[in-house]
Amino acid sequence: MVAPEHVGGGRSLAEVHSTVRTGQVSFWRRMLAFAGPAYLVSVGYMDPGNWATDLEGGARFGYRLLWVLVMSNAMAILLQTLSARLGIVAGRDLAQACRETYPRRLNIALWILCEIAIAACDLAEVLGAAIGLNLLFHIPLLAGVLLTAADTLLLLWFQSFGIRTIEAFVLALITVMAGCFLVEILWAKPSVSEMLTGLAPRLDGSSLYLAVTILGATVMPHNMYLHSALVQTRNIGHTGEDKRAAARFNLIDSVVALNGALLVNAAILVLAAAVFFKRGIVVTEIQQAHVLLVPLLGTGAAGVIFAVALLCSGQSSTLTGTLAGQVVMEGFLNFRMQPWLRRLVTRAIAIIPAAVTIYVAGAKSTLGLLLLSQAIISMQLPFAIVPLIRFTNDRQRMGDFANAGWVQVLAWITAGIVIGLNALLAVQATGDGLANAGAWKPLIWVLAVPAGIGLLLLLAWMVFQPIPQRAMAVGAGLGRAPSAAEATEPPAYARILVPLDHTSLDRLAVSHAVAMAKLHGSTLFLLHVEEDVTSRVYGRESSTAEVEAGEQYLRGIADSIRQQGVTVETAIFHSSSPKREIVRFARQMRPDLIVMGAHGHGGLKDLIFGTTIDPVRHNLRVPMLIVRPEHSLR
Repeated sequence: MVAPEHVGGGRSLAEVHSTVRTGQVSFWRRMLAFAGPAYLVSVGYMDPGNWATDLEGGARFGYRLLWVLVMSNAMAILLQTLSARLGIVAGRDLAQACRETYPRRLNIALWILCEIAIAACDLAEVLGAAIGLNLLFHIPLLAGVLLTAADTLLLLWFQSFGIRTIEAFVLALITVMAGCFLVEILWAKPSVSEMLTGLAPRLDGSSLYLAVTILGATVMPHNMYLHSALVQTRNIGHTGEDKRAAARFNLIDSVVALNGALLVNAAILVLAAAVFFKRGIVVTEIQQAHVLLVPLLGTGAAGVIFAVALLCSGQSSTLTGTLAGQVVMEGFLNFRMQPWLRRLVTRAIAIIPAAVTIYVAGAKSTLGLLLLSQAIISMQLPFAIVPLIRFTNDRQRMGDFANAGWVQVLAWITAGIVIGLNALLAVQATGDGLANAGAWKPLIWVLAVPAGIGLLLLLAWMVFQPIPQRAMAVGAGLGRAPSAAEATEPPAYARILVPLDHTSLDRLAVSHAVAMAKLHGSTLFLLHVEEDVTSRVYGRESSTAEVEAGEQYLRGIADSIRQQGVTVETAIFHSSSPKREIVRFARQMRPDLIVMGAHGHGGLKDLIFGTTIDPVRHNLRVPMLIVRPEHSLR
């Protein structure tokens, strides 16, 4: 039987889950129906962070790092294909699968690491959009960074039109970017023979940092979580053949979209190599590239095209970054935040360091900040790759869709390369930091070194720890329809908890609870939390007219219920936080069902009066019956 975690886990991107039809039509129409998720994911492979790494790599090393782009793209295709397969077959996104498999503390650690990567990615998008606005409209860079907070409204507006509208908009932005760079490449006239030599792998100490940042900019960790959720927006069947067809169409989608992203990234690197490296020009900021392209390519349109493509890159990445953040938070924590609030929090985390850095160090600091953001993303990669490989290798979870032997070998080689490059970078960065720290050297030893060792041990545990049998059972039930026996097995509610708040909602909650108790022979537990000023200060020692009236009110309800032949117990607590007391009491008495009344207000009223139901729901794994005034019995 499916574990309780699965039952209460919810659907990925519930607003658009299974909203795109993929019915039995012609091959091309079905392929178009499945096309889209990989294009949204591919945007993360063309964001402003990629621009920074590609420009820096091409300007400093010419075509030498072209092989890193090709290798990174091949890794991305493999990993995104595995991510899509997990979503299609298991019916869960990667974050949900982690939550259902790993201990809570590990899930919180993985969530924090992923949020750091999303914030780093959003930092790149903030800087890219601000630079694009600066180049096109001469808006000061600091003002442009602050202005990017307004794109939250744009995102919410697009989300109201559905997933296909978002996909079409992003595809249009990608097309504009690709067209811009096609024109730029034709003007630059790069050497084809030198481009081919750049496909030969070579790496040294001076290019290691850039190689890792290119890897981090290309293979985005949060894209794996996002892709496994986006594929579930397609309405596919539950049979093996349906899933096999969906996996095949999504493979085509991934290959086309990610190879398109490779062409854009390669175009940026080749442009930088042909224009700047050949002339010995070191690019220290993206704005400099925009200015230098004009005289070097001999046309004023070059700079404008460059700026338009950069602005499109930042805005398209913003859309997918917000969706990824929603998937990660809901998947790891089973916690749902309003999209606008989620967006503002993420954007604030990105804006603050960007604004402070630009204010203190000036516009020339932007390229270094972009490169740092991609290095941070790369360091988080192993913590997304390892669970993805292990889950898709697991035959208990994936059945006949588990990875074949050769796929497992390629996947672990990919993971080994990513972990190895990041370990080299971490050792190099720590060594450089210790050499240049001066009086701050002890602080690095105390903070950076233990943190690195801790992350390494965490990663080792994830690689070698067997998947718990409970998680396998959950995985085995994912993505399939419940059997008739499972679907009709009635629950038993022996203990029903009813929190009361001395409002008109109490009558509704009690009437529903009594009906359930008569049906199941349950015991009702009535709970009230006194939260007046006296109760907050003196707790159980409180004795006021209000407290006495509350106790009398509770006794009256209990006596009325007993007259109907239902067993009832009562409890009163004195606290400033009713939700905390409800959770604490429920953990002690372990109810099988909680019945609560809902006022029905939201938005501003929630901010003013607070909410109780959501904190209780998120802190307890107990079925809940929520009643509202319009649901009262007539």
